[in-house]
Amino acid sequence: MTTVKLQNLDCANCAGKIEKRLNELDELSNVKLNFATSTLSFEQKSEKNLLDKIENEIQKIEKQVLIIKDETKKQRTFWELLNKKLLLITIISIILTFISYNYVSNKNLQLILYVTAYLLVGRDVIFQAIKNIKNGKVFDEHFLMSIATIGAFALGEYVEGIAVMLFYQIGEMFQAVAVNNSRDNINALLDIKPEFANVKDGESIVQKAPEDVKLDDIILIKVGEKVPVDGILISKSCSFDTSAITGEFKPKTINENEQILSGFINTSNASYVKATSLYKDSTVAKIIELINNASSTKAKAEKFITKFAAIYTPIVVILAVFLAVIPPLLIDGAIFKDWFERALIFLVISCPCALVVSVPLSFFSAIGAISKRGVLVKGANYIEKLTEIKNMVFDKTGTLTYGVFEVTDIQSIDLSKDELLKYAAYAESFSTHPIGKSILKAFGKAIDSKLITKHEELSGLGISATIDNKEILIGNKKLLAKFNVQIDDIEEKLSAIFIAVDSKFAGYIVVNDIIKIEAKDVISELKKLDISKTYMLTGDKKEVALNVGNTLGIDVIKYELLPQEKLTYFEQIKKETNQVTAFVGDGINDAPTLANADVSFAMGGMGSDLAVKSADIVLLNDNIQSIVDAIKIAKKTKTIVYQNIVFIMIVKIGFLVLGAGAIIGMKEAIFADVGVALLAIFNSMRILNTIKEK
Repeated sequence: MTTVKLQNLDCANCAGKIEKRLNELDELSNVKLNFATSTLSFEQKSEKNLLDKIENEIQKIEKQVLIIKDETKKQRTFWELLNKKLLLITIISIILTFISYNYVSNKNLQLILYVTAYLLVGRDVIFQAIKNIKNGKVFDEHFLMSIATIGAFALGEYVEGIAVMLFYQIGEMFQAVAVNNSRDNINALLDIKPEFANVKDGESIVQKAPEDVKLDDIILIKVGEKVPVDGILISKSCSFDTSAITGEFKPKTINENEQILSGFINTSNASYVKATSLYKDSTVAKIIELINNASSTKAKAEKFITKFAAIYTPIVVILAVFLAVIPPLLIDGAIFKDWFERALIFLVISCPCALVVSVPLSFFSAIGAISKRGVLVKGANYIEKLTEIKNMVFDKTGTLTYGVFEVTDIQSIDLSKDELLKYAAYAESFSTHPIGKSILKAFGKAIDSKLITKHEELSGLGISATIDNKEILIGNKKLLAKFNVQIDDIEEKLSAIFIAVDSKFAGYIVVNDIIKIEAKDVISELKKLDISKTYMLTGDKKEVALNVGNTLGIDVIKYELLPQEKLTYFEQIKKETNQVTAFVGDGINDAPTLANADVSFAMGGMGSDLAVKSADIVLLNDNIQSIVDAIKIAKKTKTIVYQNIVFIMIVKIGFLVLGAGAIIGMKEAIFADVGVALLAIFNSMRILNTIKEK
């Protein structure tokens, strides 16, 4: 897949035409033009460079659009975004019109000046309309503007005709500024690709492109530089700005041998990283690919607007013809010139540009805003889906909990707690089980292996060991029962590890998976966001599941489920409720359920690759608070989209009626077209304001 950036692409309707035309070329396939980022991606069937041919085909539709190689990454100012050439032409046209109207009495000379002024601002519009007609694409904004202004000239309304083109071009200038400003904002959000990698080559450092980094390469990351590929930190420790990837603005300290992701920015000291992925498989590459692909998947509102514009434009042209022709034939005293002028005003008002530009811009702004929270949305359609969720189903381990075991309680008999923990740690010193590791971590001291003279793992039971000349048993109740150790009648604990010393019960250690700090608040906030019911599906045992679920306020808790049982129960929820149901998971066993959910969330940091691929939305920061953030942004986006649609349609319909009734003139008609488009675009850009530091 080849991706290039386009310059001067300011018309969403034109972008659709360009995409369609390029897909018709035999040499190209899978052509996608992202208007929001002005990015063109395609696959080519030959090895030769086709950029010149592609650019030529693009310019047949929009001659000012260019393919650019060196993209500016900085936020441009208003003056930098403004089309200076068009501004100069507009000023000259205004001056010529002013002189002709006020100071020229000769009719022929006056007409020449009017025509010159008109052609300066309207030539491109007329030529584009003619070109589109030749290509069989008649009904667009260029055609509407051309008919309206030529008609005004035919009626002798020269100033009105020029004014339409002037205001149209001024509106186009400001629209281009607004669109490109929004585009710069979005591109700035996604500007996370590292530009180079400092690769260690013997005793020297060689600067390479991230794409040239190989597995196990040692990379030097200086202060202020981005990590080019995923890897392992091999220096002692280093602080990184992870906000571009995880959405967390607080710097994160990463220690030796811990994972580090591409796109992180070094904020403390020069450090070395060992590459564990190629650039194409790195986190930053996946993010860029996912976000670029996301915009090609349209939401229902976008699809509706595209279809609506295609039907709407021919209809209003036909209505304008009827308005010009029928009343003079049927109404006594009706003057054709008056009704023809009404029809022209009707045409100017009818342009659907505001809808065609603002709606896709809203959804892509939402994708950019959500990505800044450390959340990847794989398509604009999921933005809408987020607003429709009524049931939220969670996995437990690694989703609502950290998936990391921790000693939470120690109860001893006849021994001190420290002594009991010591015997447990020594017995578990050879174990690779997470529970054993948690006990070793809680002990926190070096293990003197000389004290361990016997060590035996008993499958499904626990461990038998001789430590410092004492016989130690550590495991479940069945283990102690096997060796005839009597256990006091104690309350059943969630995850209790029982210990016996010299055939006598010595106490127990409770090890639990820790609930995520944000989990309880998330469940509470979800209910405030019109989520009807929350569920937890887990393979864990009853006591553990109920403890976690009840602590968090989960409505329905299902436990001791096999992976296939999770899927069965999830499908049952969907069937019984007949509502949009989301699933949040992280493991391989969650993949089938993720794939079958209406909306699915996967943990991107801890989650398995299969879970990430199966999900519609990926939480890169593993923070389920991001689900709440995503839903809030999606709801705001939907509100803005429908605000735009309703506002635009009310204004359009109102002005169409007023124009048909000769209550308003060309100036008001131009506002109904250009002014409304600008207001809608600026309203869409409000979505980007949801990005605030936490």
